[in-house]
Amino acid sequence: MSFLWKSSIGRKLIMSITGIALVLFLLFHMAMNMVAVFSHAGYDWVTEFLGANWYALVATVGLAALVVLHFVYAFWLSWQNFRARGMQRYAQRKSPGVSWASQNMLVIGIIVLGGLVTHLFNFWSKMQLVEIMGQHENSLGLSPTDGYSLIERLFANPFYCVVYLVWFAAIWFHLTHGVWSAIQTLGWNNEIWKKRLRVISYVVATVIMLGYTTVVVYFYLKSLGLF
Repeated sequence: MSFLWKSSIGRKLIMSITGIALVLFLLFHMAMNMVAVFSHAGYDWVTEFLGANWYALVATVGLAALVVLHFVYAFWLSWQNFRARGMQRYAQRKSPGVSWASQNMLVIGIIVLGGLVTHLFNFWSKMQLVEIMGQHENSLGLSPTDGYSLIERLFANPFYCVVYLVWFAAIWFHLTHGVWSAIQTLGWNNEIWKKRLRVISYVVATVIMLGYTTVVVYFYLKSLGLF
């Protein structure tokens, strides 16, 4: 199993597997957040169900491991590619057929990571972490299971709305290249499916981005009294 960290193919395989797992989580999390648009009680039930319960804690640890592996291997591969290209970096940047996202995956990844840290501070630290610590209120004076009030308060702030929209845009660019690249790495890369996989990656990325964006825009407009 040493090839998984010693060889370029092994590292790309880890990136692909963890990446696909994270895409599935993004779809699940998006569906969970969309509940808030339709039902206050429904969203609070979801947040309570996914609180400091054993199954949610196991899933959280597993998700954290996936994120760490994905980002560590991403930066590792990016650094090795940077060193290997040397003076050919500029020429590669100008190569035809190479997408902007694929050329800037490291920068996009840093933005995605920054958004993730912000999101953990805004939600996880005020919900599941508060429950784990045995407290009944978070720093905002809300119950850790009152997810609706938390999301409602956060996205009434236009600053955080912009921050999250930028984060979602970075995720979109990351996914348009990442989903296609991951499936190719796993062996589904024949000529017939290359264009189809690109379309699939754009569809998946767009569905995820629109789902999350809908939640932010809805709650901001709601704070203005439009809903």
